Amino acid sequence: MDNESCTPSGPGAYPSDCEVREGYRKIARENAGKSNRSKAWMTTLSKAKNIRLLLLDVDGVLTDGSLIYSHEGKESKAFNTQDGFGLRILQDAGVAVGIITARSSEALERRSRDLRIEHLYQGAGNKLEAYKEILKKTGLKPFEIAYMGDDWLDLVLLKRVGLAVAPANAVREVLDMVHYTTEQAGGHGAVRELCDLILEGMGKHKELLQQYMNR
Repeated sequence: MDNESCTPSGPGAYPSDCEVREGYRKIARENAGKSNRSKAWMTTLSKAKNIRLLLLDVDGVLTDGSLIYSHEGKESKAFNTQDGFGLRILQDAGVAVGIITARSSEALERRSRDLRIEHLYQGAGNKLEAYKEILKKTGLKPFEIAYMGDDWLDLVLLKRVGLAVAPANAVREVLDMVHYTTEQAGGHGAVRELCDLILEGMGKHKELLQQYMNR
């Protein structure tokens, strides 16, 4: 619906839903040609455009790294909803998602089902073995895979993928190795930031955003 099809509200009246929606669209159109992305973001887009599979660590990446135990000894985790939505739209764009973690958690099992995670490896003490199995199953090449990790256990994969990413809270040795460090910390939108980076590299970010704005 364009601006001409909206019936202007009368003097002193609240704007209609149509006018509100068109107002947001106008702002988006005006900002479409502007870029406030960092130099690191822009230089990483060339690697992001090739990605067909995103692999993630969990603690410190999908969560803030906190481990919460109940009186019964059960472990719980807190996940970020924006991360989850980012993973959904990334999958809608044709990029598969997988998780490789050294720990095991019922909460992660549930979250993975909710997000339709295609590859889930829990209790993976040797992450390289899980990675090699995924390569064999998918037939993908390393340059088509992105991985986000935050600690030493992730180094073995970060040095083997086409796009290596760390959240802002990662340890120094990881930060020194990766292609891109997110502005956000793990559990606080770091994964969503990476999803947006991949979508923009693929040239699909604006298209998908427009679909949601037109709803």
